[in-house]
Amino acid sequence: MKLKWALITVLFTIATVLTGCEPLMVLDPKGPQAQTQADDIMLSIWIMLFIVLVVFALLVFMLVKYRASKQSKDYEPPHIEGSALVEALCIGIPILIVAFLSFMSVKSNYEVEATPKGYEDKEPLIVYASSSNWKWHFSYPEQDIETVNYLYIPTDRALEFKLYSYGPITSFWIPQLGGQKYAMADMVTTLHLAADVPGEYFGRNANFSGKGTAENVFDVKAMPQAEFDEWVEEVKSTAKPLTEEKFDDLLEPGHLGKSTYTGTHLEFNPPPSGENGGHDHGSNESEEHPNDEHTEHDSHEHSEHKNH
Repeated sequence: MKLKWALITVLFTIATVLTGCEPLMVLDPKGPQAQTQADDIMLSIWIMLFIVLVVFALLVFMLVKYRASKQSKDYEPPHIEGSALVEALCIGIPILIVAFLSFMSVKSNYEVEATPKGYEDKEPLIVYASSSNWKWHFSYPEQDIETVNYLYIPTDRALEFKLYSYGPITSFWIPQLGGQKYAMADMVTTLHLAADVPGEYFGRNANFSGKGTAENVFDVKAMPQAEFDEWVEEVKSTAKPLTEEKFDDLLEPGHLGKSTYTGTHLEFNPPPSGENGGHDHGSNESEEHPNDEHTEHDSHEHSEHKNH
């Protein structure tokens, strides 16, 4: 009786706790890239669940069918040869499962590394997302504005993030919009995302980069294009300009709140020239350096910032 009530209590506790849980952010996608990854996760979960159930069913079958029986001590079971069919199934089925999952993973990897589906004919919004200890800087070269620790984006438009770091390697991640990608000090990596649904989302650095990693987060707000344009105009009319001296202060290690500026640090402190392949491989300097005339002047300052 005590065992019965203990079991009921445990089940009731689990049910109560689970009813208060919010859905996992990675399984609550708000964009095409995140939807692709969520579908892959659920597919893997269902396949693994099926495998576990089959294995447990076979275990129960074997325990029942071949359980110990009351035979004489001198009983010898008949000799049984190996079954080619059983061996083929035991080897072939895992190979098929791994091959299928590998195919799906490679296919989805190519999808999330490209412009999101349905946005191929639309001009993407390019945002340079750079990290420093322990904050995020978002530069909008088209709009000529910059924000710190928060990101405003339009919905129904492709987003192209150019990622790099002014300190250790970090990882840019907005779980409801797509998977994470690393930001490094000597190269620029590109991440393609899109938001289908207006709303507020959570972003963070998913890579340990020192004692301030836990608070290395940022807020994301997706809104219709018209509302995004209004926000840009408001920033241009109210925000202070971002100066080189102010940006140097922002790069100092520490935590900051949200801030907004007109102009971007790309004008006086451009990103690294290497892209994706790293170390100056295959980059187009005219695209990666909006103001190439500052590159040589700022190279020494950039190396100093990386040591913060």
